[in-house]
Amino acid sequence: MKVNGKARTLDVDSRVTLLDALRERLELTGTKKGCDRGQCGACTVHVDGRRVLSCLTLAAGADGTAVTTVEGLADGARLHPVQRAFAECDGLQCGFCTPGQVMSAVALIEEGHTGSEAEVREYMSGNLCRCGAYQQIVAAVLQAKEGS
Repeated sequence: MKVNGKARTLDVDSRVTLLDALRERLELTGTKKGCDRGQCGACTVHVDGRRVLSCLTLAAGADGTAVTTVEGLADGARLHPVQRAFAECDGLQCGFCTPGQVMSAVALIEEGHTGSEAEVREYMSGNLCRCGAYQQIVAAVLQAKEGS
């Protein structure tokens, strides 16, 4: 598979999740293990341009795909517009959910689901924030959309 634009080869057991392969084998720890049950969205990554919950995706199933993690968004020191908007809008508190929130936000902007605050809330509903920074997260998504 390609991870953040680089070809990577892994020899993994058929039961290893993409989340564990990214974190433990490739040392890409930006993707967080929250609930490990597909309920919180902290592990959201893109596989072939689609957002997926990496805790529910088998690494073997990602063979031949292009995987993008939060580490793959920035261009060197230049943040992705969504990352920049999250910082500017204070769209984080503890930061644990932020990588998954950012990955979902990037996808929903690309999908065109930013017509209203309600639409953003609906399409971001799979990503939970225990700190309750939802208003700032929505503001960040809408600001990033304007910059796209």
